[in-house]
Amino acid sequence: MLKIDRVTKVYRVGTFGRKKLHAVDNVSFTVNEGEVVSLIGESGSGKTTIGKMILHLIPITSGLIIFKDFDISNLKGSALRNYWQEVQGVFQDPFSSFNPIFKVDRTFGVIRREFFRKVNRHNWRDRVAVSLRAVGLDPDQVWNKFPHQLSGGQLQRLLIARALLQDVRFLVADEITSMIDASTRVEILNLLAELKHRGLSVLFITHDLSLGYYISDRTVILYKGRIVEKGLSDGIYFDPIHPYTRMLMDSLPRLDKKWGKAEIGLKAKQAKLADGCVYYERCPVLDKDWKCRDIRPDLREVEPNHFVACHYPMLQKR
Repeated sequence: MLKIDRVTKVYRVGTFGRKKLHAVDNVSFTVNEGEVVSLIGESGSGKTTIGKMILHLIPITSGLIIFKDFDISNLKGSALRNYWQEVQGVFQDPFSSFNPIFKVDRTFGVIRREFFRKVNRHNWRDRVAVSLRAVGLDPDQVWNKFPHQLSGGQLQRLLIARALLQDVRFLVADEITSMIDASTRVEILNLLAELKHRGLSVLFITHDLSLGYYISDRTVILYKGRIVEKGLSDGIYFDPIHPYTRMLMDSLPRLDKKWGKAEIGLKAKQAKLADGCVYYERCPVLDKDWKCRDIRPDLREVEPNHFVACHYPMLQKR
């Protein structure tokens, strides 16, 4: 359904924009119909930037984003409006996603004016009620409420209901459980799983590995804007190969044993040579190897449906 093909996003930084920051660097992956793909990485890895490019909120520098066989990079006007009817996003902070002086009915009224002008008020209220019930909300309890009168979980459900109302086929879910309590978090994840079975495709952006495994069919691991490992979630979680992925897995708390030693320094310096492995300066196995320092490793399939950007993947295996 959605294909990210060699997408790069470069920002101009520094005095007079003399320097370049590669927020996303030559990233490629796909999300199939009715599939959840988790995009995982630490802060600054480029996860949210990818989500914003998919949503057409920021332009790409190079590469292609293909949705249902159409390049969406240069959409404008009515074509862009039609795209947004099928592709929507739900973000980390539900409170900032709503106008604080608008009640729920007025918020949904804005959607009606923009996308459903031919639907009369009575039919519109019925359509909204169906969407609200689909995400476990009682329309009579939320319709005349301000955002501050609702919980974070209720607001996240409202955002998902808004997406359902527009017959969305693809959802970018960017850290949508990070600001809600644990019990509500599971409810939101189960809701996404149910919507997936109805055919909704989801890009689940998170830094929480356990949530990513709970919800996703496939997983993509990002580091400094590059993909270092991707594949079926079971393979990534139970047989990680890249040293960065292994470090992430070792950082997960375990109830059956004490934590082992895991590298937790998340703010490593940029590699001295951009042409080499992006993880060169942190790699615990081959940090002195010239090939890792000077040559960028390709993302290659080292096991069925398991891709790793490493020159020596078999040496990295446990």
